[in-house]
Amino acid sequence: MSGSKTLRETCGLLAERYGEPGRGAGERLSEWLSGRIPYAYPEVIERHLTESHIDLLFDAFWQIVPFGTGGRRGRVGYGANRMNPSTVAMTVQGHCLYLQEAFADRDEPTVVVANDVRVFNDLIGTYRFLGDNHPLLGVSSRSLGKLACEIYAGNGITVYFAEPHSDSAVLTTPELAYLIAKLGAVGGVNLSASHNPPDDNGIKVYDQYGSQPIAPADQRLVDAIDRATDILSMPFDDAVAEGRIRALAANLHEEYIDGYVRLYDEVHVALPDVPVTFTPLCGAGLTTVGDVLERLHFPLRVPPREGPDGTFDVIPFKAPNPEVLQATEPARSFADEIDSTIVLSSDPDADRVGLEVKLDDGSWFHFDGNQIGAILCYFLMLDPDGPERRGLVMETLVTTKILGKIVEEAGDSYLIDDLLVGFKYVADVLKRLGNGESYAGISCSPERLVLAVEESHGVIVDSSIRDKDATPACMYLAALHQRLHRQGRTLLDYYIEIIEKLGGYDNVNRSITMTGAGGMLRKDEIMASLRKSPLHSLGGRQVYKVADYWDEDTFGPFVSNTDRMPRNVMQFFADTCVVTVRPSGTEPKLKLYCQLLPDGSSSETRGTALLREVRSKADVVSRQVYNDLLARIDVSISEAALLLPDIIDLEHKREFDSRTVGALREALTGGTHASLAELLAWLGGEIAEMTPGTDALPAVKAAVAHLCREWEAEMPEAGPLAELAAWASE
Repeated sequence: MSGSKTLRETCGLLAERYGEPGRGAGERLSEWLSGRIPYAYPEVIERHLTESHIDLLFDAFWQIVPFGTGGRRGRVGYGANRMNPSTVAMTVQGHCLYLQEAFADRDEPTVVVANDVRVFNDLIGTYRFLGDNHPLLGVSSRSLGKLACEIYAGNGITVYFAEPHSDSAVLTTPELAYLIAKLGAVGGVNLSASHNPPDDNGIKVYDQYGSQPIAPADQRLVDAIDRATDILSMPFDDAVAEGRIRALAANLHEEYIDGYVRLYDEVHVALPDVPVTFTPLCGAGLTTVGDVLERLHFPLRVPPREGPDGTFDVIPFKAPNPEVLQATEPARSFADEIDSTIVLSSDPDADRVGLEVKLDDGSWFHFDGNQIGAILCYFLMLDPDGPERRGLVMETLVTTKILGKIVEEAGDSYLIDDLLVGFKYVADVLKRLGNGESYAGISCSPERLVLAVEESHGVIVDSSIRDKDATPACMYLAALHQRLHRQGRTLLDYYIEIIEKLGGYDNVNRSITMTGAGGMLRKDEIMASLRKSPLHSLGGRQVYKVADYWDEDTFGPFVSNTDRMPRNVMQFFADTCVVTVRPSGTEPKLKLYCQLLPDGSSSETRGTALLREVRSKADVVSRQVYNDLLARIDVSISEAALLLPDIIDLEHKREFDSRTVGALREALTGGTHASLAELLAWLGGEIAEMTPGTDALPAVKAAVAHLCREWEAEMPEAGPLAELAAWASE
């Protein structure tokens, strides 16, 4: 390791290695070392000034952490491109400036501040060189929430905050959305990184409707944040004493619960002998999902150690995301122990829902967000034993098209299915309808909302709550599960019956995770390539239409700079599928959505065979497009690496191909590990960097199973190959 550098030498290295972006990083680094940036810890940043940390410095300073889908989200750390007290403070101060301009007529404006459970412990070891005692260790969503309260108070804005004197209180995203509207606040913020790993954090900004603003309102907010230099604040205890920071009254939470109990309207009387397992994935969901299920008298069972824990200690891969199958593995084991056949889950801020059910053979089936949406929509509208509601259904342009078929079958109902990704666009339509406007020729009261749903496990059923909420999904799924259980059926049986009746719809979503500045450039390169040379076929079917949401002639002019990112979407249409590609606005991912449509032919296939058939068709298309996207940046990965979870960074997938596969084959043929236990211990060390801070072995099971099948014929006697194959197939 080379020794310390001066600031000038470090800036020179940044420019030499990274060109113009490196010069920009050097300028920001200089500013953060100047002492002019509040809460920046320049004395700690100075310890980064070595050649060995030059890549870290570039990634931390090459940009200001972007304001994405409603806010900022990213890794906690030191620098402009990290989440830390500085970037949070400047976001809140900018929000104050925005509110003072937008609500100049309000004598006593109020906001609501929420937070989830996460705590920064540097589990991936980025700052190991700083030792075990530096300022960001232990920074939590709660501490950042308190900082936000101090800044609002310092700017003359009154804050509502859950249990101000508690260091562990939480408030979920949906309850925040509810409270902003209920209290007549001018806005709010949530300190949360949703389902991201524990070393991440974020801040989401909400408007006076309890929703996240869209363009051009969010542009005015971003402009105000850019102007925020001097931070005004008031000490927390002083602000509480003066009434600038106020506790949330307990009756407000009860009213939130009561709203869902009324909406539930006894669609099913809970059965005490059919246990419902629910895991908040170590997040805040017990205060919303948990409280509603208990009020409705469901026999709620929560796995041990899965209550609030900002390290997500027991969650595999430390990925508290209902979209990730492995996240609920401990909850499924717990459910097996107590003879429960359903696992419901929510992410740390409790706006996403997860669902798994146990089948007759003892295995568990994981439902994706599109399947959950289809079940809920069918139950609410077409199930003869359900509420049989009629009204408005809303979805984004990447959500399952089966909802349109359900609405058509129901009649006397409306469908909006062309919304950009993000529930803020659902909320915007509800606002317009509530103001007497129409959308796409549809005019109806927002109170006629039956369901709004997105593919990423988000649901709204109450139009007064303008962000997604795991709670109503869980209460309806619990009710339907208990009813089906008494009939000897499962939710999977129910879903299969839906596609048997309505057609072979399916959806496969993939992500290419690419972290750091290099990943950002690669995402841009792929999108530019798609615009220059669009996809020509999807699963052997010719593409007959390409939609580029950056095409201003078709989709209208950009109304602001903040309008560009959510419209960075390409769609490709073939007879039997639609494929959409877009960069995530909150995570370092390029997302790929494959929506399979019925081909119009009659099929005799039924039951699980139909499920496998449609998924196989969708998989073929998604893998073709996934490989095409990688080829555009001159990258290819093996079939085995394709089976690694998409939470694994692309570079780790490439390392798996280039190093791990060969090393595993050599370990098997060389007989260096006599037992399966020895082999797995070695493999776990070999792949540890794939999922830093947690056991990586579960992440490679599918890939290893594929390799074992390939190797069986050519080296049947190789070490513990059979035992390895059995382990990987569990």
